Parts: sequence; structure tokens; C-alpha cells
Amino acid sequence: MDFINNWAIIAYDEVGSTNDIARKHTFNSSYPYFVVTARRQTSGRGRRGRNWISISGNLFMSQCFQLNTQHLSDAVFLVSLSLQEAIISFAPQGKTQLKWPNDVLIENKKISGILLEKGENGYIIAGIGINVSAAPTNDTNQIYPVASLSDFGVCTNCQEVLKAYIHAFDKNYALWQRHGFAPIKDKWLKYAKGLFKEIVVNLEHGQEVGIFAGISDKGALLLRQGDKIKQILAGDIFYKEENKINE
Repeated sequence: MDFINNWAIIAYDEVGSTNDIARKHTFNSSYPYFVVTARRQTSGRGRRGRNWISISGNLFMSQCFQLNTQHLSDAVFLVSLSLQEAIISFAPQGKTQLKWPNDVLIENKKISGILLEKGENGYIIAGIGINVSAAPTNDTNQIYPVASLSDFGVCTNCQEVLKAYIHAFDKNYALWQRHGFAPIKDKWLKYAKGLFKEIVVNLEHGQEVGIFAGISDKGALLLRQGDKIKQILAGDIFYKEENKINE
């Protein structure tokens, strides 16, 4: 058993989904903080029921920690902020940004995916996929361009990326424990793509257009429409300046 800081690393060669394996561990785990990793993942999944294509050489992991479910929205931003900071440590020259609610972009291409689920015994499971060595191509499920760290000249491996992520998460988690969501939100917004610009949000049914005015204390997207602010809990953002409104 390997450890990074206080996190137990439970490594597999091949699994269907690291989130599914992690959930089994939450029934009776000996570790308050643990991460399930796999070299290969055959049935990865992303947000809103989408598939996550798992290419060998990329990082597939599920991070498990106990958290009251009332703070689930905070965890979304803790995880994505920490992932953003970890990726910046490898690619400081790239234009790295966060796309609400939890995508990390380099030069407007998606590098990672995050899926939070509830485990047993108060555990939160943060499923994370990071394109380290390669990105999928010709995927009809893609709604945003994708890339890998290697596409931007980053020479690293899954273990180093995992270490960088855990170190960033531990710092942000300690900050959140001391001061709550406010400083996490402030840090997240510094990286937010499209802040104070016009965006289109594709919803399950229809679209909403407005100015990206920030996020609420519960992580909802704040969309300014005239003199009103609409809160959006789930949707896909596109940026009018990139002509993505019909995707």
C-alpha cells in the first residue's frame, strides 16, 4: 500500500469504473482518506450520463473522503480548483482556465473530467480523469474540444500528476476547513473562463443567454439577464465569442 500525504493509494491494473470500485471500499474502509487508481478503465463515465473514454497512459482515479452531503457543492469546486492548480504546476505557460462547473481547460481545450458521487458511511467519491498522454478523437459525445497534457509539451506521468493534485487538494481543503467556501470561491473565480462575458448555457430543455456574473455560495452559476440574476444549477456553458451557441 502506497501513501501520498495521508492518502492511501489503492491501485488496480484494470477496472470497469474506479468510482464503482471506490464505492465498494466505502462500505468498510480502514482509511479515512483514500484514492482508487487504475491503469485501465473499461466503463468510465462522466457528468450527465456521458461516457469517459479511457486511454492507456492517462490518469483514472477516485478520491474518497468523508464530508457532510450539505457541502457537496463545495467539494465540486475544491476538487476542480485543486486540479487546476496541479495542472498549472506542469503547464505554467499554457492558458489554463476553469469552465463552470468543474472542467479544466488549456487553451480552450478540455484536459480533464470530474464526477462526484455519494459513497457509503459519509464518503464523497470524486471520480477524476486526466488526459496525461493522449486525448480521445472522433468522439460523437464530445461537446467541447479535448486535448492532453502531452499535446502542450508537458512530459510527466500519472503518478506525478496524482501527487501534485493531492498536495494542492490538501492545501485547499485545509483553507476550506478554516474559512469556509468563500476563499475557495474567490480562488476559483480567478481562473474562470468567460467571467463577466456573454455566455450561452445549454440546459436539459432549451438554452439561457446572459452575462456570466459569478457563482453563488452554493456553487450555482449566476447568469445576469438585464437587471435580473438567474441561478443555474446544471448545464453546459458555451461562449458566444467562440460561436458555440448551437452545440
